[in-house]
This record gives sequence, structure tokens and C-alpha cells, in this order.
Amino acid sequence: MSDLEGYGQLRVVPAAGERELADWRAVHNAIIPTAVLSADEVRERAGRNRLDVAYLGGVAVGCSTVRPPDEETPAATVIARILPEYRRRGFGTALYEQGLAHARTLSGAGVETVVLASNEEGLRFALARGFTEVERYVLPGDTIPFVTLRLG
Repeated sequence: MSDLEGYGQLRVVPAAGERELADWRAVHNAIIPTAVLSADEVRERAGRNRLDVAYLGGVAVGCSTVRPPDEETPAATVIARILPEYRRRGFGTALYEQGLAHARTLSGAGVETVVLASNEEGLRFALARGFTEVERYVLPGDTIPFVTLRLG
């Protein structure tokens, strides 16, 4: 567990227990309604990725995912999500920077992020931090693309 200096009462904890996994899932599903995850899917992701939850007091306000490189993507992937009502307070930056620090220990091949195209604030956030778009893709049955961006 870490209290992040300069970000008030924001705490970032690993999504290790059932409460944290449920909170991670709730934030993810609120921000990515086109790719809602079940509790089992979140548990599976927690087994291969680093999942963290950001709390303000006792309220989950964000979550992050750090995916290690794999056969398909040699870069580590960092995704930080903050609920809309808690944005523009520095929480996304704190969550992103923590994930980025971890990602850099996993791969020398760079860092990517993925943002739902309809999340204009998320795209602006990534672009403002030096990411550039490299790909758009649509999941089967969806109509809104995901945007993959690479840190330049």
C-alpha cells in the first residue's frame, strides 16, 4: 500500500483480495462499458497482470493495469483509469506514474497504453504525456474502437 505524496488521501493498493478485485472491476466496467468483465475474468487478469486500485478515503476512484510484454507486444502496457467525477485532480497522473515506473522494470522495448476511443479525456491524457497512436481495433461485437498508443 502506498500513500502518494502530493495527492492528498489517495492510496494505491494491489487488487489482491476480493474487495479490491471487486472495486477494480467496478471502476473498469464503469469506464469501459463496451468490454464489461466478470469477477472470474478479473481474477484471471490478476494472475497475469499487475492490477491496482486507487482509493480516496474508502472510496475506489480509479484502477490500473500493467501488462508485461508478451509474444504479441514486446512493450509493457500501462492503463490508468479514473472515474469521471474524480478527474482533473492529479489522481490519474499519480496512478499512471506508479504504473509506468513498474512497467519500465518489465521491458526495454517501450511502453504502450490502450484507451477506448470514446474516452476523449483519456486520449488527451495519453497524448499530453507523449504517447502517439499506433493502432485502432474493434473487439468482436463492439462498434467503438480501442486505441493503442506508444510512448515516444
